[in-house]
Amino acid sequence: MEELHTDSAPPSIGPFSQGIRDGDRIYVSGQGPIDSETGDIVDGDIRAQTERTLKNIAAVLEVGGCSLDDVVKATVLLTDMDAYDAVNDVYAEYMSDPYPARAAYEVAALPVDIGVEIEVVASV
Repeated sequence: MEELHTDSAPPSIGPFSQGIRDGDRIYVSGQGPIDSETGDIVDGDIRAQTERTLKNIAAVLEVGGCSLDDVVKATVLLTDMDAYDAVNDVYAEYMSDPYPARAAYEVAALPVDIGVEIEVVASV
């Protein structure tokens, strides 16, 4: 197992890594819409939050030698399922066909006050 870390994504807020490379798989911990330079939640609606979240994921994947094109599985956590269509619109701009397998859940809350968190598994 190899820990993946980049300053281009926000640091972990608990006892977990931004990502782990295990053989030919990369596991990226849940990322949210946090600006890695300021530590602040990005301004804007759920679309802006989703875009920043995916950019943070891409930064961790890059350290592991792959990209969003290599994602095989994603899990999306939303604090409001009414945002599902907007998240999908942005997600479709960043992910490529064939799209990764995916699950999406509405949750009561996330560790910080954000509307979306996404975790992924990628194949190296």
